[in-house]
Amino acid sequence: MERHFFAFGSGPPFTDILAEKYIKLTKNGSISIILVEREDWQSYMPNYINKLKTYHSGRFSFIPLPSIQEMQAVKEIKASGGIVICGGDTARYAGYIADTTIGAAIKDVYKQGVPVAGFSAGALISPQICSISAKDNIQKFSVERNGIGLLENICLAVHFSEWNEESHLQELAAKHPSCIHYGIDEDTGLYFHNGRLETMEGKGVYQMEEGKCRRIHG
Repeated sequence: MERHFFAFGSGPPFTDILAEKYIKLTKNGSISIILVEREDWQSYMPNYINKLKTYHSGRFSFIPLPSIQEMQAVKEIKASGGIVICGGDTARYAGYIADTTIGAAIKDVYKQGVPVAGFSAGALISPQICSISAKDNIQKFSVERNGIGLLENICLAVHFSEWNEESHLQELAAKHPSCIHYGIDEDTGLYFHNGRLETMEGKGVYQMEEGKCRRIHG
């Protein structure tokens, strides 16, 4: 089965080309927006769906964690035609989703061809390795844990230029030399087809090669 993952280097909206591509790949069922709750989260959700509405007239549903029961969340995910994992506190997203039945359900539908998009925190928790930089957690040092496992042998860094994350990407390359390492700027998206980078859109994408950080897009 074809697999489709979209990683964005910041919060919403989708970039134009990738929004259209994502909608073309969606299957029957609503597009599920998975989020970890924060104050007044409902007012922020149009930022995720308005661009998609340009190409999609179907239904959107919201899966707020942790208030929704885990069994109900899994049921909705398994009935989804598309998945969007929002941005926010990466450690909280990893805690509520990775290594849970929710993460397993996302991985199952992904393997069945349902497109998954992750924004910032949502992008970071989606590969096999979830690396949270020192600038993205209260401990002020990098933390590594299991991700959902949608991408294998790929490491991601988000808000790349804006947070000056080159040293973080270098650290990842040194720790995981067999992986491919991408830095994604804000307002920038990557599309992975069957686990391989196929399309880039936005401001800037970077890759570690032979110990050096090279700009490959933008």
